[in-house]
Amino acid sequence: MLLCLAQDPLIKMRDVAARVGITERAVQRIIAELEAAGVLTRIKSGRQNTYTINPSVPLRHELESHCTVGDLLDALMTDMPSEPKR
Repeated sequence: MLLCLAQDPLIKMRDVAARVGITERAVQRIIAELEAAGVLTRIKSGRQNTYTINPSVPLRHELESHCTVGDLLDALMTDMPSEPKR
């Protein structure tokens, strides 16, 4: 999900759900958890959300806690196209 949001900060929850292969309700729950953890900020403008990822948040698991969300996204985005497919 983070990769989808990093590639397209204006993406709709239903589109994230379709790309990831989970329900829209699960996407809503995960976004709420990411917001609560400080990983993600959601700015609502009318019916449109804009998502901003905080890349400096450390990963939660103790084995990866020396890495940040930004490190993870950098690793995942290597060799990825910069424009999302629509």
